[in-house]
Amino acid sequence: MTDAPMALVCAHVRATGITASYARRPATSPGRFVHARIAAFLLATFLAVLAPPLLADAPSRNVLVIYANGRLLPANFEADGGLRETIRTSSGRPVSIFDEFLDAPNFGGDAYAEIIANYLREKYASRPPDVVVAAGAEALSFLLHHRSTLFPGVPLVHLAIPVALLRSMQLPRDVVGVPVEYDFSLTVEQALRWHPQARRLVLITGASAWDREWEARLRREATRFSGRVTVEFLAGLPTDAVQRRLQELAGDAVVFTPGYFVDGDGHHGTPRQSVETIAAAAAVPVYGPFSSFIGSGVVGGYLHTFNDMGRQAGAIVKALLAGSAPASLRLPALMPNSLQVDWRQLRRWGINADAVPDDAVIDFRQPSLLERYRAETIAAIVALLLQAGLIASLLFERRRRRRAEAAVHLQRHELAHASRLAIAGELTGAIAHEINQPLAAILSNADAADLMLESGGDRSNELRQILTDIRRDDLRASAIIQRLRALLSRHQVERQAFELNAVLDDVASLLRGEARRRQLRIAFKHATKPVMVAGDRIQIEQVLINLILNAMDAVVGIADDRRTTVVVAVEQIADGMVAISVRDRGPGIAVEHLPKIFDSFFSTKRDGMGLGLSIARTIVDAHAGRIVAENAAGGGALLQVELPTARLQLLTAAPA
Repeated sequence: MTDAPMALVCAHVRATGITASYARRPATSPGRFVHARIAAFLLATFLAVLAPPLLADAPSRNVLVIYANGRLLPANFEADGGLRETIRTSSGRPVSIFDEFLDAPNFGGDAYAEIIANYLREKYASRPPDVVVAAGAEALSFLLHHRSTLFPGVPLVHLAIPVALLRSMQLPRDVVGVPVEYDFSLTVEQALRWHPQARRLVLITGASAWDREWEARLRREATRFSGRVTVEFLAGLPTDAVQRRLQELAGDAVVFTPGYFVDGDGHHGTPRQSVETIAAAAAVPVYGPFSSFIGSGVVGGYLHTFNDMGRQAGAIVKALLAGSAPASLRLPALMPNSLQVDWRQLRRWGINADAVPDDAVIDFRQPSLLERYRAETIAAIVALLLQAGLIASLLFERRRRRRAEAAVHLQRHELAHASRLAIAGELTGAIAHEINQPLAAILSNADAADLMLESGGDRSNELRQILTDIRRDDLRASAIIQRLRALLSRHQVERQAFELNAVLDDVASLLRGEARRRQLRIAFKHATKPVMVAGDRIQIEQVLINLILNAMDAVVGIADDRRTTVVVAVEQIADGMVAISVRDRGPGIAVEHLPKIFDSFFSTKRDGMGLGLSIARTIVDAHAGRIVAENAAGGGALLQVELPTARLQLLTAAPA
């Protein structure tokens, strides 16, 4: 809020008696807090309703900005932006900002100055400015000369005025501002550091009075570099001649220019336009002293930004509009400068980014992926790391599991082999008897042949029959040994198709002697047609032998009429499955033992280890089958192995 509306508000408050009534209420009154809240509410309501109209009726403050050059000068755009952004409001009252342009150096002279002074005097007679801003040396000189007739007593703020010019003037106490110091040598020094191969420094200026002032200053400062590089001036030349010379420069040169308003042919323009032309023609890097040049093709330089100058002038204007006296303001001695560069030009001329000072301002730099999408990139990296960690852990777990599976498989293989050895040990007597029979027959036939040979005579037919019997008995003994060797061997698991009826025949030949020894009979019922199963034949034989031996053990010690028969049957069942059932007529399996009959180390035998049925189930599972145990309806136990046929296994393995 401004001071005048606030005074009106306070006066109205006093007239209503709100403050007085509140002040007269004793501090010890029990209704003090209630009345305080009522008073605060009424005051807030009054301010909300009455204050906006009062502010709207308050006169605006006027600020006049006079620019030395033309309206389209890029520096004026930058300064105007900073100025307006800073002064938008002052002390709560609206501020009106007006702009005027002297169009130097295109126009000048005493007559022109008188015309502009008369124009401004008449234009702002009805709305005189509260503060005047002089942007540029020509604007400051003009206002100091005509101030007494234009805006007497109005504070004057200068903007972008070189400190050397201000020192040559006797400024009144109500003329304030922050001067600038264009240090060309700092920029040239930086250019020579970035281009150590440079042996030539080319300085370009124009033909106007403004341009010649910059030329004079450059000639003074160029003496600092005369011993390090050859200095060449392109001053007051036509633009075409400047372009041709720039195209002839070799890679051992750098260019510095403040730009120019007028070239040697009298063509007018802005410094930025001339710099754009220079940078486009030059085959070497170009540097400049003004922030408005950034983006025109120059590398950069040590400079003041016109936007910062506008902000600084705007802050002074705000203080003056708030009632501060010009002489009371504590202002910096100089506007700070900084190195400002164009990132694209750094890359164009091969300047290492590490050689750029940390406090430099870099324009047009394309942010990296991390800078542009920092949160997203970090999230993606974290996700990738987590995913990589998960994948690594899964691979490690997979490897560990494979090792464990290989160890289990090896252990299972060893247990199966141990089980076969145990079976062989159990069948030792029967197998020895089976082998002794053909061996005894062979011996008997050999003795008979010997007697025939001693008796003389032609008995070749009888000898031939004896030899045939010997060969038959020898093959019989050999077959028993081969089957036993196959059962006992530590072989690798082989999955191939085999016929189940043939497996039953091999099992029968191995167990026939054991059945006779135990005085019971095994009935093998073959399938009506050949049944092919894919898997390891020896392991399936091991399962059947184990089940049959268990069935034999189950009928030991019971009546002869119930222990005479163990039935082993093969039959085709639905869905491409084949079943092998082993049934005995023993006491059956206790109900509480059925759930754990296939568990490792569970046995109902006094000297059993409890591994036979567990290994049998493992083998059947590995063949994609299943094994079940139950009590038969007529008494005894029934164990059934179900295996997929070879055709079903091939169909299951085929791709969909």
